[in-house]
Amino acid sequence: MKEETQGVDLGLRKFIKELGFITGGTSLLATAPWLSSCTPEKLEEIKSEKKARVAVIGTGSRGQYHIHNLKNIPHAELVALCDIYQPNLETALALCPGAKTYTDYRRLLEDKDIDGVIITTPLHLHAPITLDALSAGKHVFCEKAMARTIEECRAVYDAYTKTDKVLYFCMQRMYDEKYIKAMQLIGAGLIGDIVGMRCHWFRNADWRRPVPSPELERHINWRLYKEYSGGLMTELGTHQIEVCNWATHMIPTTICGQGGIVHWKDGREVYDSVNVSYRYSDGRIITYESLISNKFNGMEEQILGSKGTIDLAKGVYYLEEDNMISGMRQLLDQVKTGVFAAIPTAGPSWKPELKSAYVPHPVVEGGFSVVGGESMIGAAQDGSDAILSAFCQSCITGEKAKDVVEEAYYSTVLCLLGNTAMEENRVITFPEEYKIPYMKF
Repeated sequence: MKEETQGVDLGLRKFIKELGFITGGTSLLATAPWLSSCTPEKLEEIKSEKKARVAVIGTGSRGQYHIHNLKNIPHAELVALCDIYQPNLETALALCPGAKTYTDYRRLLEDKDIDGVIITTPLHLHAPITLDALSAGKHVFCEKAMARTIEECRAVYDAYTKTDKVLYFCMQRMYDEKYIKAMQLIGAGLIGDIVGMRCHWFRNADWRRPVPSPELERHINWRLYKEYSGGLMTELGTHQIEVCNWATHMIPTTICGQGGIVHWKDGREVYDSVNVSYRYSDGRIITYESLISNKFNGMEEQILGSKGTIDLAKGVYYLEEDNMISGMRQLLDQVKTGVFAAIPTAGPSWKPELKSAYVPHPVVEGGFSVVGGESMIGAAQDGSDAILSAFCQSCITGEKAKDVVEEAYYSTVLCLLGNTAMEENRVITFPEEYKIPYMKF
C-alpha cells in the first residue's frame, strides 16, 4: 500500500462500504471487467427480446445441476438435451419434458433452433465439442477445465479469436460476489503488498461412482483415468490457481511439484495427493495442495499481504495490525503464546513477529454464501448460476465477456503444467509457444 493511503481506518467496515459496492461502478468493472457484458441495465434492455434457446450436452450430475439453474433464469429456454448414456438422458428429460433429445452431439449442432450449447461432458471431450460447436455457429458455455491438453487449449483459444460467437468457461468464482469484493479490497491496498498465496482443497472420498456394468467403468469413472482427466489439478486446482493470478495480475513463470497415489490404490491412474508450487518472476509463490483421503483442512484460498490476509473461500479478511484488538488482549495472547519469553529485552518500537489474535472481518456486508468445497456436483449461490445467466444474456446480445476465455486458458494450462512437473519430477518453465497476449509474466 502507498503511504498516502495508510491513514484509511482499515478496521472499520465503513471502509468496505465506501470501496465500491456501487453496482456497475468503475471500481467494480476494473476488478471484474467480464461483468460489463451482463450489467443489470443491459439485462433490462433484452427483457422484451426472445429468450436464449440453449441445449445441454452431457446430462450427468453437473449437467442436471445446470438444468436446475436454467429453470430459474427468465431469459433462458432449454430446448435440447444430448447424452450417450441413456439413464442420464432420461433423468434430465424428466426435468424438462419439452426438450428434444439427441445421442450424437453433431446432430444437435445441426439444429437451427439452438442458439447456444452448454457442455458438461468429461474433460477430454471439452475441446472437441467446443471447437465443433463454434464451427457450427453456436455460442458455447463449457465446464472447466478448458481442455485435456495444452495443445487443445491453444486450439480453442485460437478458434475463439477468429469467431464472432461467445465462449464462456465455468470459472464461477469470477462471478461470485465475495470474490469480486475481495479483489476490490486487495486492489485498494487493504492487505498491503501481496507476498504469497496458499491454497488447498481437501476431501475424503474415493471419487468413484457406481458402475452398472464393467464396460462402463471408464465412461462413468472418467475422473480416475489420465486419458480422460487431469485429476485434482484440472478438477479443483483450476479454480484456485485462477484466483491467485486474478489477485496478482500476473502469471507464474516456473512450476514444480510432487504427487502420488497415496491412499486410493484401486486401479486409478490420477494422483489422489498433489503438492505444487508456482513461482512468479518477482519471487512470489503460490503453494497449492490437494488430497482426497482427509477432509480436516477443508478448502481455503489465502492471499497473504504485508498488512493482512484475505481468505477468499470463506469471505473474510484479517489485519496484521487491527484496531479492533485491544492492547490488553494482545498482551495476554502474547504472554500465553510465549512470545515475550523468546526476547528477554525489547525497546518501545518492538512488535511481535509471531501469530497472535486475529479478528475475522466479513468481505461482504450481510449474509452471503460460503461453499466448503465438499460437493463434486456444485453448490447453491457459488457463482455458477450467475455465470450461466451471463452466458444466456450473451446468447441474445452476442456480446463477448471480456477476459473469461483468457482466464480459463491460463488456469487450465498452468494446472496441466503442474501435472507434467509432478509426473516428470522437474521444474517446468512456462512454454513460449503457449503464451497469449493477455498474459503478464
